[in-house]
Amino acid sequence: MFNKIFSKLKNNNEQNSEKFVDVGEHKFLKNFKKITITLLILFVAISYYVLLVPINLRSAQFYSYVLFILCLLTVIFFIDSLFNKKSGIIYKTSIKLIVIIIAALVLSNLYSSPILQAKKYAMLIKKQEGVFETDVKSADFNKLPVVDRDMAIKLGARKMGEMGTLVSQYDIDETYSQICVKGKPLRVTPLVYADTIKWFLNKSNGIPYYINIDMVTQNSTLVKLSSPIKYSLSDKFSRNLYRHIRFGYPTAIISQINFEIDEDGKPYFIASVVEPTIGILGGEDVKAVIVVDASTGEMKKYNTDEVPTWIDRVYPAELIIKQLTDNGQYERGFINSKVKQEGVTKPTEGYNYITMGEDIYLYTGITSVLSDESNIGFVFVNMRTKETKFYPVSSAEEFSVMESAAGAVQEKAYKATFPILINLYNRPTYFMALKDDAKLTKMYSLVDAQSYQKVAVGNTIQETVDNYRKITTDIAIESTDIISKEIVVEDVKSVVVDGNTVFYIKVQGEDKIYTAPIDVDATLAFVKQGDILKVLGNDAESTFIITGLKK
Repeated sequence: MFNKIFSKLKNNNEQNSEKFVDVGEHKFLKNFKKITITLLILFVAISYYVLLVPINLRSAQFYSYVLFILCLLTVIFFIDSLFNKKSGIIYKTSIKLIVIIIAALVLSNLYSSPILQAKKYAMLIKKQEGVFETDVKSADFNKLPVVDRDMAIKLGARKMGEMGTLVSQYDIDETYSQICVKGKPLRVTPLVYADTIKWFLNKSNGIPYYINIDMVTQNSTLVKLSSPIKYSLSDKFSRNLYRHIRFGYPTAIISQINFEIDEDGKPYFIASVVEPTIGILGGEDVKAVIVVDASTGEMKKYNTDEVPTWIDRVYPAELIIKQLTDNGQYERGFINSKVKQEGVTKPTEGYNYITMGEDIYLYTGITSVLSDESNIGFVFVNMRTKETKFYPVSSAEEFSVMESAAGAVQEKAYKATFPILINLYNRPTYFMALKDDAKLTKMYSLVDAQSYQKVAVGNTIQETVDNYRKITTDIAIESTDIISKEIVVEDVKSVVVDGNTVFYIKVQGEDKIYTAPIDVDATLAFVKQGDILKVLGNDAESTFIITGLKK
């Protein structure tokens, strides 16, 4: 049939440039265009429902989607233009539009590239120089987080295994967001439907539990909800969390979605909304968050300066690391970053989180691009406000410290986790766990950040602290963090921990607990109620660590 049409088209063009084909054949071509356009509209509707592209002129995903649709449209009208002069005009216009969009994007990317906008990229995050011993409180070893994500996955799986009826219907989301609730570092994650069939069977009941892991005590809890989760990333159709947000906020560019709980343990999903700040597509930064009630689906949008204080994670870690990289690379201009490289820095390859007060901070070291053997300092970044403090303290690079800690027990072949940085004796000190091949925590390690040959390991945190004190007596004596106090003993208890006797002393007029291992002073064994002691030690939030007694 098409051969006949092309033949007639050629003859007709030779006889009359405005006459294409006869009426019967032309009806067929009209039907072809109508069918393909209808199919294209249907494709757009279905693909949008699946892809959930933000309708935003500052979204790269939106432009990719539009260009793809325009290409399909161009093909349809090109075929139809062989028989319809008006379609020729449309497909040529469509090609011009595609070229214009691509050219605009290329020019915009050039304009917003670091080559021309290096200073703007450097200013996406603003570092303030801080004083470590003033800004970072002395470590409270009763609140030190020891559960990383790998350990959380194992603890959560163990807890889930205790609930036989749940295992067949639900799995665990292995994200395990680190948050802070009432000053306690936690890792929380929701359950998810095991598969699509399980969703159909259980969607009316929702997800009845989430997992809560105390990062200090390692206690894992399967928290039962009075109002189950009915909007999540494992839900389908209109209850799918991403789709629910997209239809509520069609222009929002969503970067990351975190699971969090408020002070009362109520579950929410926190979606970070980013916008380009340089040109059309360059320099993304978080401008708002969308808070979704996981049970009801109710949503509320907050600008970054209005975010409720119970929310811990507004800025994605990957975004923070990228901005720190750009800041260190382009602070003195693009040419310097590539040629002279004077003062050019970069974050170290890893990062970790630490709780300070009611907030979660991202920690990472800062090193020169010309050398990766040591850090020139380190940063703490508040994950809710993006307040960034830089501490210009020369220290060992984290991976060197990890090797040093693992080397202290090299016969066991343990591997160190990425460390967290704490304040001990008013000095930055690395704390990390040592794990076996099964990723189970077997020991702990403390390493002086400025002198990483000083390494202490122990089977418990208390034993590790005791061992560290023995090898850092010179630091402890010189430290302005050592406090001298006179106390009246109200009560005293002794506990044997891994073969070591530790004394816990309650003091008159204080809620704080004083702790001391027997090797601090042998006379501790004879302390009784009413005794007056002159002690030396480190004052933490809820404990006082005794390091010596005055005679």
